[in-house]
Amino acid sequence: MVRIDNFTCARLHTARQTKALETLMAAKLPPHELMQRAGEAVARLAKALAPHARCIWIACGPGNNGGDGLTAACALSPWAALTGTQLVVTWEGDEQRMPPDARNALEQVRLAGITLSSRPPAECDLVIDAVLGLGMTGSARTPRIGQLIEQVNTLGRTRLCVDTPSGLDADTGKYLIAKTPVPSSDKTIFTLTLLTLKPGLFTADGRDRAGQVWFDDLGASTFEEQHGAAVANREAAESAWLGSARQVTGNCRVSNKPISRSHNSHKGSQGDVWVVGGQHASHNGSGMTGAAVLSARAALHQGAGRVFVVPLGKPMVAWDGSQPELMFRSTESLDHTETMRSGCWVCGCGGGDLIREYIPALLLHTGFLVLDADALNAISRDPQLIEAVVARANRGQTTVMTPHPLEAARLCGASTADIQSDRLAHAREIAKRYRSICVLKGSGTVVATSGGTVVVNTSGNAALATAGTGDVLAGMLGAALARLSTHEGQTQLAQSEKDHATLDAVTRTVWLHGCAADKWPKDGPTLTASRLCRSLNPDGTALD
Repeated sequence: MVRIDNFTCARLHTARQTKALETLMAAKLPPHELMQRAGEAVARLAKALAPHARCIWIACGPGNNGGDGLTAACALSPWAALTGTQLVVTWEGDEQRMPPDARNALEQVRLAGITLSSRPPAECDLVIDAVLGLGMTGSARTPRIGQLIEQVNTLGRTRLCVDTPSGLDADTGKYLIAKTPVPSSDKTIFTLTLLTLKPGLFTADGRDRAGQVWFDDLGASTFEEQHGAAVANREAAESAWLGSARQVTGNCRVSNKPISRSHNSHKGSQGDVWVVGGQHASHNGSGMTGAAVLSARAALHQGAGRVFVVPLGKPMVAWDGSQPELMFRSTESLDHTETMRSGCWVCGCGGGDLIREYIPALLLHTGFLVLDADALNAISRDPQLIEAVVARANRGQTTVMTPHPLEAARLCGASTADIQSDRLAHAREIAKRYRSICVLKGSGTVVATSGGTVVVNTSGNAALATAGTGDVLAGMLGAALARLSTHEGQTQLAQSEKDHATLDAVTRTVWLHGCAADKWPKDGPTLTASRLCRSLNPDGTALD
């Protein structure tokens, strides 16, 4: 059993894939063995979380998730008798319709002399939520189950969810029981996910609902070693990962150690970043110069050798008094094809309506391009620009798109609610449609490639929910890709490794962006975008 934290890199499995693995293992293990392992794992964690509990309520639902809870009750019963802990077990279901494993668990509860209560206790120290798991679609709609989940979510100071929080879609992170309240800040929530890690625990509503995630594979890793071929073939071509693309490329641990530089380095070897955006207030009274400046500052602090800002509109902003290292250029720079072929270009931060004029040239000539904010909005409305984005992939040019959910909705022709209902699927859709890397920002930022690979980021928190932090991420990505654009960055990698290196650079940067927020003191000042920039040292790692 391991705790999942910001440094975890592992594969994610959908509910379908998890059930396929469960079927394979159950066919080769003794009857009911998997459920026995699950119940014992839940009991171990429950005792560790609440060693001095006076009362524990185990809420068991009608299916196998409820069976896990019943098995946990059997495992906890001797300990509860020794410690004087009151164990209240409730079960909601139809015995005639129970799955075989869950029915066996119910029989074991009766043989152990554990009384099934008709109602939860008035108060308790720990609630074990074993109401609904992966197969919840039909059960979640019944009023009684909905009422039970509401009681689970409101009773007790600590809650331990078995496999997934009841009502959470394990694939998407969407919470399906709308009436239940969002967990209060004073409730400690844990989830012990079993057999596999599920993507829904780490994105959308999942991060709030699941709380601190623990994982027990119930022996699946050993099983895979013994039956690897059969298990590996259960998976479709598309894959999903937690934490970092380094799992895909063979290095399965994210690191926040500084990026190594040779002593014989110079500013040119670190790459150039050009930021195009920052519409002046003289245009429609909409001043957004700060967005471009924030992005440029982030690129500088992320370690770019040189950073240029191309502000839009007149009069032209000439310099940044608090960051004089930034070099400002006029839009005439965009007339020089050779200039655009070097470094990485970040387009759209605060670009407003003016950005549309400059996008075609950037799409045509730049080797590495980050598209953000108003650039994404302009592209979503123009079929010719969409074609130009797609054409970049055919020329070997790299495009990274960084939408928030509303911008993603425009790119997909959908609603924000649609995007949030299945973040992984829509990130994949954008990446495939535009033949780009998509960074879908939000709780559990999703990075997707046009080949179908998805990486769900583990770092970050709500402190990033302030204006400008997305501009900071765009600049950080610009710096990371600028290093790949240098002569050293290109020649150190074989052709077959370059796509992996790009994905790794993107996922590492997204992780570092969130890590800076995780290290921000909870009792400190508001984490503004300017402070976020300053919290990064020149190698891109979050300062302690």
